Amino acid sequence: MIRILYFAGLRETFGIEVEDMALPAPPTVTQLIDQLRQRGTPWSDSLAPGRRWRVAVNHEMSPLDQVLADGDEVAFFPPVTGG
Repeated sequence: MIRILYFAGLRETFGIEVEDMALPAPPTVTQLIDQLRQRGTPWSDSLAPGRRWRVAVNHEMSPLDQVLADGDEVAFFPPVTGG
């Protein structure tokens, strides 16, 4: 089981802040994204290739090929800018 967190515009678009999901082991971040896209709109639109969003696993920026483990926390959020 992994915990998925959605922040900012993604949280508003999906209408959910956090969810727990069981995935086949060992999944990668890409496989998780593919599964979320299969939910249809707005998931497929918001997580489409070329859209701007970031992903972190256990509070660290993550590549899409990172393998997930039971108990991991995956966070999706838009890029952040500041000044």
